Amino acid sequence: MPSPQQTRAQASAITAHRPAAPAEPAPASQLRALFDRPRLSPGHRRIAQYLIENITEAAFLSITELADRVGVSQPSVTRFAGAVGFSGYPALREKLQAIALRTLAGGTEAERVNELQAAVDAEIENLENLRRDFADPQRVITVGRELSRSEPLTVLGLRISVSLAEYFAYAARRIHPDVRLVTRGGSVAYDALLQSREAGGTWVLAFSLPRHAQETLSAIRVARSAGLKVALITDLALGPVADEADVTFATGTGSRLVFDSYAAPGVVCAALLQAMTDADPERTQARLEEYEQLAERHQFFLRD
Repeated sequence: MPSPQQTRAQASAITAHRPAAPAEPAPASQLRALFDRPRLSPGHRRIAQYLIENITEAAFLSITELADRVGVSQPSVTRFAGAVGFSGYPALREKLQAIALRTLAGGTEAERVNELQAAVDAEIENLENLRRDFADPQRVITVGRELSRSEPLTVLGLRISVSLAEYFAYAARRIHPDVRLVTRGGSVAYDALLQSREAGGTWVLAFSLPRHAQETLSAIRVARSAGLKVALITDLALGPVADEADVTFATGTGSRLVFDSYAAPGVVCAALLQAMTDADPERTQARLEEYEQLAERHQFFLRD
């Protein structure tokens, strides 16, 4: 029969070899996972940010108090609770209180990163996913070639998507003879798309980023009905907008802050521009040289 000392030694050995239980995520990480919904409105994201930054106090506020602190209406708080998957604010507050009590119970403050760091971390993850998508660059190369051949080439971006559409169109005009930018919806967009097709255009590069505009979907449908093909840069591979496109480049957007950030979609833009330059290197070189001469003559840029 083993001695007490031997029994304790055996128990210690068993404990030492037992797999450690996975560490529970830090409270801030739990909250970010809870609120990581790219379709949240800017107003809802303000509520999420306040809760993350003030969890130990905010979790015990009434709906009226929370609305006052954030500067939103009580119905906005109720809609926010539903948007993040709860039946109402009481159910959300119960979850928040459990997280807050863990925070108060012990030593997790050092594990926190601030919201700006979390936003950067999320964009790094988006870029890492995009890097894996680019392991086979053939689709980018093929679409870049088609965009290069389309004369005119139409670039469509409405509402929040205007900024990326403008960036792409500005750069594309350096290497393509006829780039037409459409940033207004409704009949204005329809006219531009129909005119582009009548002028011989074959492709539209469209941007649809959160929150996705109904008028973008309508414009893409008009483009398709006119005989234009659509390449789409968006954050969703599935859905009504992606369903209408001939080719979709789906990549994540940064949704940690009140307004989205677009690191990965910006890289997709640059990759397609690169593919366009490679598709017709002689035209690219001639146009870039002509532009540099023009810029030098009119002193467009500051000298280094």
